[in-house]
Amino acid sequence: MKFELQTTAPDSKARAGIITTAHGVIETPIFMPVGTIGSVKAVHQHELRNDIKAQIILGNTYHLYLRPGIEILNRAGGLHKFMGWERPILTDSGGFQVFSLSSNRKLKEEGAWFRSHIDGSKHLFTPEGVVDIERAIGADIMMALDECPPGTADYDYAKKSLGLTHRWLMRGWKRYKETEGLYGYQQAYFPIVQGCTYADLRRESAKFVADLGADGNAIGGLAVGEPTETMYDMIEVVNEILPTDKPRYLMGVGTPANILEAIDRGIDMMDCVMPTRNGRNGMLFTANGIMNMRNKKWADDFSPIDENGPSYVDRTYSKAYLRHLFISNELLALQIASIHNLAFYLWLTGEARKHIMEGDFKSWKAEMVERVTHRL
Repeated sequence: MKFELQTTAPDSKARAGIITTAHGVIETPIFMPVGTIGSVKAVHQHELRNDIKAQIILGNTYHLYLRPGIEILNRAGGLHKFMGWERPILTDSGGFQVFSLSSNRKLKEEGAWFRSHIDGSKHLFTPEGVVDIERAIGADIMMALDECPPGTADYDYAKKSLGLTHRWLMRGWKRYKETEGLYGYQQAYFPIVQGCTYADLRRESAKFVADLGADGNAIGGLAVGEPTETMYDMIEVVNEILPTDKPRYLMGVGTPANILEAIDRGIDMMDCVMPTRNGRNGMLFTANGIMNMRNKKWADDFSPIDENGPSYVDRTYSKAYLRHLFISNELLALQIASIHNLAFYLWLTGEARKHIMEGDFKSWKAEMVERVTHRL
């Protein structure tokens, strides 16, 4: 994997760059749709390519390990071939999912024991084992196994957790360096900065991660219950230390405003289930604000969902029709809303990139943050 930093915006840390992987080029800043089990919910792959214009998507190691299983993925030739997606893929390590199973998991030095949410069977994720699983999945970018403490964790817990994350990182890094990809191309491995909301722990972790010299670096453990301004502060603390010549990935964030503020602070890559999850519940994000499609005010509004929207669904269907689908519990509603929201998120990061390149990102961002947080 290669990263070329093209430019940084004036009066901002916002950056535009290009990541080159074995499965294609990614223009940053970029939003990555979440395809947890090899599928972005309610969205076909051809819509991801042609309408949403996704340059990279995510898969999740925990879920893919349980279903369809590593043997099936290996026999298929990896996740790209299994799901018919020829562009880049990033896999989370599954750590966040394992640690969210608070009543069904146990953390030890060897790794994380957990029970499957599907059938209750018992499994162990070790740093080495997760590397092997991600090799079998075949993602272009693999994430290290870490512990993600809650945003409200006290200092002692956060420090102990960070020590475990760093020890696991070194074991995973060793396995990564002594193994090769299974399908004829190279895979990158990103370590994850943790440290909860404590600036000294974040700095310690950022330095530990930066010293590793990986192809890129991630920031985890944010947007997990802490105040939004605290999240922004932690991004700034970490990005003062992470190298500028490597991509920076902020995990699991967020709203359109969160994304713009993260880009302003030097983040290159983001992912979140919000555009699809909220879309399936009738919430649409647009350049003019947020719409709840179940509201009666849309019942006789026959104007397009978004006349200037980036996807064909924005101009093809009216607000009244989409509301009718939601009120009727019609599956097409979930598809239309998901396509719209993902296309909007990709449009938003694309516009951010354009304004970084043109040198007016800061003023554009200030206007856009106000617009995208408005309730229509």
